[in-house]
Amino acid sequence: MKIIKVDHIGVAVNSIESSLKFFSNTLGLKLEGQETVAEQKVTTAFMPVGDTEVELLQSTAPDGPIAGFIEKKGEGVQHVAFLVDNIEEALKELEAKGIRLIDKVPRMGAGGKKIAFVHPKDTYGVLVELCQKV
Repeated sequence: MKIIKVDHIGVAVNSIESSLKFFSNTLGLKLEGQETVAEQKVTTAFMPVGDTEVELLQSTAPDGPIAGFIEKKGEGVQHVAFLVDNIEEALKELEAKGIRLIDKVPRMGAGGKKIAFVHPKDTYGVLVELCQKV
């Protein structure tokens, strides 16, 4: 598995609009755009920081994974995403090493990337996302 870089850090928020008061107005990060991923019940907003990004995540449904995360842990860092050169190979390698996967097969995520999540019980409590540009 070849990790290219930290692609983005996902931050779960109740409201993208409200959180932009800090991330955009206070820190000066530029909103690159928003996208709703209906399958994942989430709206995302990406803000570049150097060669990585901050991804704000707002649930579009009370039973969505982001809503569940906020209910349990409150707003804050939800995941760290690593850009890989071949997501299918990366998943096979992790599974062969006994690492639990949330997604054994990649799915489409925001920004036209293939994504898959690794179970936080095997990553010291950090939800790890692997992603690959399509």
